[in-house]
Amino acid sequence: MKERIKKIVRERAKFCCEYCLARLEYSPDVFSIEHIIPKSKNGTDEIENLALSCQTCNNYKHTATHAIDSVSGLPAILFHPRNNLWTEHFIWSENLTQMIGITPTGRATVARLKLNRESLMNFRKVLHAANLHPPF
Repeated sequence: MKERIKKIVRERAKFCCEYCLARLEYSPDVFSIEHIIPKSKNGTDEIENLALSCQTCNNYKHTATHAIDSVSGLPAILFHPRNNLWTEHFIWSENLTQMIGITPTGRATVARLKLNRESLMNFRKVLHAANLHPPF
C-alpha cells in the first residue's frame, strides 16, 4: 500500500483506531490499514473501504462483516467507519472505560471486536487520568 494512502487513512482517523478509538501515539499495539469490507467479500482497495485499526481489533474483526446482537440474538452488521457515526451506535460508560453499544450494530461490534477487553479498559483508564481519553 502506498505511503500516501496510509497517511490519508491515518489522518482521516485522527490517528485513532476507528473501532476501539485507541490512540496510535500511546498504544502499545501495532496499527494497520484494514479493509472494512474484506477483499474476500468483494471489498475494494478504494480509500473509502480502508480504516485505521489497532492490530487487536483487526484480528478480532478478521473477515467478519456481521456478528450477533446480544439483545435480539440476530445477526447485525458491524460498525462501518465510513457509513456510520460513532455517536449513533456507542456511548461511554460513566467512568469512560467501557464502550457500550446502543444499537444492534454497536452491540454486535462491541462483542465481535471485544472492545471492552481488560487491557483496553486499563489503557483507557490511564489515558483518562492524563486527560487523553476519550480522544475526541
